[in-house]
Amino acid sequence: MRLTDFIRANAPFLTAGAMLTFLSSFGQTYFISLFAGEVRLAFDLSHGAWGGIYMIGTMASAAVMVWAGGLTDLFRVRILAPIVLVGLAAACLAMAFNPWVWALPIVIFALRFFGQGMCSHIAVIAMARWFVATRGRALSIASLGFALGEALVPLIVVGAMTIMAWQNLWIAGAVICLCAIPILSKLLAQERTPASHAESDVSFGMGGQHWRRLQALRHPLFWCMVPAVLGPSAFNTAFFFHQVHVADVKGLEHLVFVSFFPLYTAVGIGSMVLSGWALDRLGTARLTPFYQLPMVAAFLVFGLTHSPLGLALGFVFLGMTSGANATLPNAFWAEFYGTAHIGSIKSMATAVMVLGSAFGPGLTGLLIDLGIGIETQFIGIAAFFVGTTMLMLWGIRRAARDLTPGVTEADLRTPQP
Repeated sequence: MRLTDFIRANAPFLTAGAMLTFLSSFGQTYFISLFAGEVRLAFDLSHGAWGGIYMIGTMASAAVMVWAGGLTDLFRVRILAPIVLVGLAAACLAMAFNPWVWALPIVIFALRFFGQGMCSHIAVIAMARWFVATRGRALSIASLGFALGEALVPLIVVGAMTIMAWQNLWIAGAVICLCAIPILSKLLAQERTPASHAESDVSFGMGGQHWRRLQALRHPLFWCMVPAVLGPSAFNTAFFFHQVHVADVKGLEHLVFVSFFPLYTAVGIGSMVLSGWALDRLGTARLTPFYQLPMVAAFLVFGLTHSPLGLALGFVFLGMTSGANATLPNAFWAEFYGTAHIGSIKSMATAVMVLGSAFGPGLTGLLIDLGIGIETQFIGIAAFFVGTTMLMLWGIRRAARDLTPGVTEADLRTPQP
């Protein structure tokens, strides 16, 4: 099926997925960090105090995701997503009107849990469950919401903050979330049946079985993947979190540094689409072990170069892995563990990802304070991704032997409407 025909035939489902990934922007670090100065001023917080509050809220959201992610195995998207969006809208309003510093960790928890956590989780689980033969394409299209949010939302917010109070922007975020609910309900009026309601329609995992969470946790493959799940979230977030410091170390104006963001976004979108296409043809077992190699190149470049051209090349490599990260890992869990209980299994990975986004900025900031320069850290981060690649290669190659002929994703493919 041609891409245009695929999009036309599945437009309601793909649009719903892209909407949810876009709405996750209100709980993402790149959005919340835009208000860091205003929040610190309003509550008289130091950089360290604000960072600590952010870490506490994020870590709490990661812990709750372990339980809440499994709800996608029990409830349809059209039931669960509106509840999550109401929670996200309430969190946005709380950020706008909260007068108490002690409540900030709770507000951050709600933003991270309902936004970065559940909106993202519901979207990728829906794509992995609703599509089998075209899972890669579906994930790449739905993930365009992430890229659209990264590219447009910061520019809009920064521009709007020059003409209105920052609290009004959080109110606008709440309104957007609430307005999205009836649209989402209409798109999913004829929602496909989730695996938990029709086990015969799901795809199987290793050994031709439907894996449960405890089974997955006892299998070495899951633990081989944990560093790979944590790494991009931790160190991608850390890189952008410390962007002012990085620009200063490189001897560049911050505006020059930020000018590379559109390049990063464009490459990420291209990588997202290409990885989705390749995934449907080659499968996750062949592609997943190698998708973090561009991250190795990116952090080596960031650690060694001081020229704008060199940094641009680093952003290209960073975008390659960031784009593939939106499709390959999400399809991986479905292919190796099946889709009957994919929500509860993927929730563990989502919790690790959210935890990484709290861990990365804190660790790199601490090391800077201890006198370990950010460029030296970048070399170490590159070495970390070499390690994750080797671990994935070993674990996935061993586990792929259990993708028994007759029950693998390729053999279970059926025509999609």
